[in-house]
Amino acid sequence: MRIAICDDDIDELSHISFIINTYRQEQCAPVICKAFHSATELLATAKAGEYDLYLLDVMMPGVDGMETAKEIRSFDSTTAIVFLTSSPEFAVESYKYKAQDYLLKPVNREQLFSVLDLLLEKQQKPADGFSVKTKNGIVRILFARLSHVEVQNKRVYFHLSDGSIWETTASLTEFENVLLSRPEFVRVHRSYIVNLWQVLELTTNEIITLSEKKIPVSRHNYPKVRDAYVEQMFCRKGNV
Repeated sequence: MRIAICDDDIDELSHISFIINTYRQEQCAPVICKAFHSATELLATAKAGEYDLYLLDVMMPGVDGMETAKEIRSFDSTTAIVFLTSSPEFAVESYKYKAQDYLLKPVNREQLFSVLDLLLEKQQKPADGFSVKTKNGIVRILFARLSHVEVQNKRVYFHLSDGSIWETTASLTEFENVLLSRPEFVRVHRSYIVNLWQVLELTTNEIITLSEKKIPVSRHNYPKVRDAYVEQMFCRKGNV
């Protein structure tokens, strides 16, 4: 889930970013966000499909939140928009732009967690995954919940974001096509394929996942992993 936050108040940006980061860590959720200090800055780079959620302050100098939403809707009619404001007077107008919600400041974690839960639920389609045969039967693994895949001694282990692990007798190459066809998955080592949306940190020789698992990154694969991670995490644009 990719989120853009736009607010001219630096303290408010930090507050919202902190809540989102807390949500990501507590829920082990694939959430990334970027902060913008003005609507002009946001609209200069925004395009259809780039963000799954826009959190827009209503009262901003220059181009305000409502004008920003109008512009967003000119190129993206479906992305979720949530307005943030200290006054309820614009609530009716917000529905003109198909706003998902309208939150009064100061926004608390319960309010924002609820918004993120709903959006994440919509994104995680039950069919969006693949089936694996284990010694106990057939299990369905959702891409969004898969942290990484590991192979050891002809056994493949599927590590999920909640800490559970499924294993099967196979080679990693049997699952490469289904996983690597998706942009969030990348081979980081001959024994590992990682979901970049589940990555907390990348160094030149290892990845740390949201569940704090350390995974080696080979020297040969590092440039490709770095480029894919940058693209997925918006690092080139200054992530929060």
